[in-house]
Amino acid sequence: MLNNKTILITGGTGSLGKALTKRILSRWPNIKKLIIYSRDEQKQFQMSQEFSPEKYHQIRYFIGDVRDFNRLNRALHEVDFVIHAAAMKHVHIAEYNPDECVKTNIGGAENIINAAVANKVQRVVALSTDKACAPINLYGATKLTSDKLFIAANNITGFNDIKFSVVRYGNVMGSNGSVMPFFEEKKEEGVLPITNPNMTRFNISLDEGVDMVLYALLNAWGGELFVPKISSYKITDVAKAIAPECEHKVVGIRPGEKIHEEMITSSDSYTTYDINSYYVILPLEPAWELSRFISKFNAKKVPEGFHYNSKNNDNYLSIEELKKLIKTHVTK
Repeated sequence: MLNNKTILITGGTGSLGKALTKRILSRWPNIKKLIIYSRDEQKQFQMSQEFSPEKYHQIRYFIGDVRDFNRLNRALHEVDFVIHAAAMKHVHIAEYNPDECVKTNIGGAENIINAAVANKVQRVVALSTDKACAPINLYGATKLTSDKLFIAANNITGFNDIKFSVVRYGNVMGSNGSVMPFFEEKKEEGVLPITNPNMTRFNISLDEGVDMVLYALLNAWGGELFVPKISSYKITDVAKAIAPECEHKVVGIRPGEKIHEEMITSSDSYTTYDINSYYVILPLEPAWELSRFISKFNAKKVPEGFHYNSKNNDNYLSIEELKKLIKTHVTK
């Protein structure tokens, strides 16, 4: 489906953007063009050493900010598919710089939508976060707003056949700024800072994140919010798996941080369906026939009151399982 298509990835120099680039170039060697759109020239330079335009003739690097509509509008000219991964994502930095977070995560989402409609893009998949579910911090609140904007965008497409959808998942194992590489660095000091010994988190690998984005890109009907069925871990078990010899120092949670993460609330259960590997939260008034969707994906309605968080998850990673995953996905 992606052969002979042009794809643009915002925030394309991040961990997920690079993993998507690798997968797309290997699986669809006949894509027309793959555009990496981001504002960090140094990261683009570094990424171009691995994915050079000389070796991969389809790849292009565009310096640009999702806050800049004019630049984004130009970048989306003749683009078929957009994967929107750009965001301000560090919770404590967003708390300290709230206006910057709003400009990027909400204003940037609006710019993506308007530029996609103007350029008759076919599909847009926006990345969300577990922190957008029942948010208690600004980052989560801006991403929830972004999710709502992308889902509602299906109502303003007019005669353009554009499909907007959202994927929501937890912490990506080994990604920049995540806890596992942080503990790997800190273990040399002999002490690991633990925010709260009861803390739990969802866990997803980069490959699983890529699978989910591509699934949404290829299968979304428009308006869905996809949630993966993934495992959870206890933060203390991660510490034991990485550095069992280290002391644990409880330092307290940071502003806006949750003890447990959530991806589906009980209020979402009324429009949530199980479609095998994923849950999907549907819009209250989809632009397509619900019965056809249910038949196509063998979708099963979740029980009323169903909720999905990292604490009540049935699937927890053991310390031994964490060790194996860390060795595969984190340790260099």
